[in-house]
Amino acid sequence: MADTFASLVETFKNVGVSKAYGSPVQLGGEEVIPVALVSFGFGGGGEAGQEGASGGGGGGMVLPLGVYRSVDGQVAFRPNTVVALVCLVPVISAVGAAVRKAIRAAKS
Repeated sequence: MADTFASLVETFKNVGVSKAYGSPVQLGGEEVIPVALVSFGFGGGGEAGQEGASGGGGGGMVLPLGVYRSVDGQVAFRPNTVVALVCLVPVISAVGAAVRKAIRAAKS
């Protein structure tokens, strides 16, 4: 199991800023740099006293946040509006639930 963990650590050593910011791309005559939220995790474990009883797993996600681009000589971030809206759904739901509870409490 130690060899497996060591190989996972070696594989994911370079994950971080280099994966969150993509290589510059020429698009429509301008250079853009893609930006993403990169997240991953791993876990493992075993039974004490039982030889060979171990397991593990992992997973990850990448969310394309937007791009950096040059606008009139100034660098500007342009967000991915679809991802921004999807990320706002839980916030809007929580605010709606809080407002609904506040209205019910005010009526009582």
